[in-house]
Amino acid sequence: MNYINSTSPDVIQGHDLLALERFFDTTRHMIEFDVLTHNSPVGDKGYKYRVFLSEEGYQKALSAQKHGDIRIFKHARVIEGHILYDTKKHQMSR
Repeated sequence: MNYINSTSPDVIQGHDLLALERFFDTTRHMIEFDVLTHNSPVGDKGYKYRVFLSEEGYQKALSAQKHGDIRIFKHARVIEGHILYDTKKHQMSR
């Protein structure tokens, strides 16, 4: 795996944006998240991570977020290696 290694919690750990995992046939999601607990199934408390995931892996990440172990702050769909970031819908004011 192409993991960025740093001891600084301010640097995003995990997969690089050009990691091979991004181009796997099963990859459907990219998330960036904060690790909130020492019980987290992935990562160290206080650090930020980026990972490319299958649909099953993404569901596990959502479960970890529901349990309060992580907080996903960025999500994108991945289609044939292309990263399609989620966008927030803004209300238009008159």
